[in-house]
Amino acid sequence: MLTHNELLRQEWTRFRRPGRLISLVTAALMVLALGLLHAFGNHASCDGTCPADPTGPDGTAVSDQFAFMHRDLGREGSITVRMTSMTGTITYPPPHHDQIVPGLVPWAKAGIIVKGGVRQGSSYAALMVTGEHGVRMQYDYGHDIAGSAVDGAAVSARSPRWLRLTRAGDTLTGYESSDGERWVKVAAVKLSGLPETVQVGLFATSPGDLTLRPVGLGGATEQVRFTQAASSFDHIGLEGAAAGGSWRAALVGEMNATDWEKHHQPSGAVEKDGTVTVTGTGDIAPVATSGGRPVEGMLTGLSLALLIVLVVAVRFAGDGSGRRQPGDGAPLTRAVFGARAVVVGAAAFVTGLLAVGIVVPVGAAVLESNGVPVVGLSVLTGARVVVGVSAALALTAVLALALGAALRRRLLAVLVAVTAVVVPYAVATVPLLSDGLAQWLLRVTPAAGFAVQQTLVEHHQVTAHYAPSAGYFPLPWWAGVAVLCAHTVAATTLALRRLPRSGERAGAAAADAVGEPVLEAADRT
Repeated sequence: MLTHNELLRQEWTRFRRPGRLISLVTAALMVLALGLLHAFGNHASCDGTCPADPTGPDGTAVSDQFAFMHRDLGREGSITVRMTSMTGTITYPPPHHDQIVPGLVPWAKAGIIVKGGVRQGSSYAALMVTGEHGVRMQYDYGHDIAGSAVDGAAVSARSPRWLRLTRAGDTLTGYESSDGERWVKVAAVKLSGLPETVQVGLFATSPGDLTLRPVGLGGATEQVRFTQAASSFDHIGLEGAAAGGSWRAALVGEMNATDWEKHHQPSGAVEKDGTVTVTGTGDIAPVATSGGRPVEGMLTGLSLALLIVLVVAVRFAGDGSGRRQPGDGAPLTRAVFGARAVVVGAAAFVTGLLAVGIVVPVGAAVLESNGVPVVGLSVLTGARVVVGVSAALALTAVLALALGAALRRRLLAVLVAVTAVVVPYAVATVPLLSDGLAQWLLRVTPAAGFAVQQTLVEHHQVTAHYAPSAGYFPLPWWAGVAVLCAHTVAATTLALRRLPRSGERAGAAAADAVGEPVLEAADRT
């Protein structure tokens, strides 16, 4: 009986035939060629260098655009206001896209805010009423805490909403009330590094309204339309304000460039008879993809590479039933299967490591040189994508090997492997199917493991097209890998149950060796 190391050497020697090695090289070249083609084919749409998104306190890209009525506030103090209305405008909404209508988009926001300065990306905490998500306290762009369910459309002079923000050093606490007497705490947050003097005041903003229009066979194209929100405040109380200060109106970010703002309702803040009305557009939140490209675009050749790797793995499994075929090598026992799983998994991993390890950094550099940033690609994220995709490729190779050994028919095993892995991955990551079906496929099939390539983060408070074709997988990367591992373990268990142990195979071979002369003698007789 061969030792484990001897089995590995034997199976590696058998695996490294020119045909198999050429196939794996071809798989790697597919990833490289299509990935670099994607990178060289994308250019910025701006004349010259596109302006970069502002970055938040943690260094990530953010959206920070709103109308602001503000003044200075010291280390201790508070602001209290009564909101008496919240209205909005939506340009050309569905179904006919031919009218400008009154209304609020779900994440339109208006309320009070404490901010480190008027510079975009500076630290902040805000207490707000939203279009359809009630009262919220948000801070530093990525954090969102729910308050009561009062939406902007429900706010009126007869049914106002009172809001209060207090500052005690770096701690900001938000409260809400229906009558200005009984207050309910929404949340208390700590913003490290706030300056001694911050800006406090009233704000309003409204993100673009997103519509997906059908294109082709179930695909969709995104259209973002201009929206605007306006809110009125009175009973404004301020404690801890700097002596001699005054209220100032400001626009954080670019506004008043649209025809609607120029000719109908400009963004800004005005005060009349003790009531301040703030009108704004934009958002205070993380960005989705903005003008950048996710790293997934550089892995468009992965579907073809997967197909090649799966075929190689199935063929490497051999017949697995004791009937020897030309080139099958050693009889397939459990020990031999284990050695082959190590060999084919390692070969697939190295193939992925070389291909993805080259195309991701080189493709990112090409995109950057073309003026197109790559979204969310830090050094650690890039390393996770490279290693994770390579590991997913190795797991799918072992899955295909197990299917080849369990089903005992190469063509059937290839069809099952391709249907379970390549087809779901290919159709879910291109805009050919409905988002619902694509999301379902990437939750339950082995293709879920390739969520490890995802670099985009879904934020519930940001309106965006969260679909696989846009770079968003339905499962976190670790959950997707867990689904792939479960499929691989199940297929491997099935294969092992159908394969004999080494001793059983050796006994069968010895019996065949003894029985063959007897049968030959009987035939001659």
